[in-house]
This record gives sequence, C-alpha cells and structure tokens, in this order.
Amino acid sequence: MANTDTKTTEKLLERMDELETRLAFQDELINTLSDQVAQQELDIRKLWEAKQHLKKQLSEISPSNIKREDEETPPPHY
Repeated sequence: MANTDTKTTEKLLERMDELETRLAFQDELINTLSDQVAQQELDIRKLWEAKQHLKKQLSEISPSNIKREDEETPPPHY
C-alpha cells in the first residue's frame, strides 16, 4: 500500500510541476500581451493626433467647394 501512495504522490507532484510551469508561461504571455496592447494604444493615439493635424492642414490649404446653406443662392424655381 505504501508503494501505491508513493506513486500517487509522485504523480500529483508531477502534475503540480506541470501546472506551475504552464502558469508561469501564461503569466509571461499575459504580461507580454499587456505590454503590446499598451504600446498599440500609444501608437493609435499618435496616429489619431497626426490625422487631426493633417485634416487641419488640408482644410487650411483647400477650403471646401460646398457653400454653407445661408451662402447658397436659391434654386431657379423659387
């Protein structure tokens, strides 16, 4: 019976070691992914700011050809 208990204990210890190893890899992966998401958030903010800047520059260089409603002349049928 002691032999069976020893084998069971060894199997449990092996399983625990495997689970601890998996957990360590998962923790590492989660940290890596978290860092990547944070970096992507910064990149997205920079790109959005650059887009806003380009939009402003474009509107200053090339004003819209569409007039505001109060500047439009009424259609001929009025």
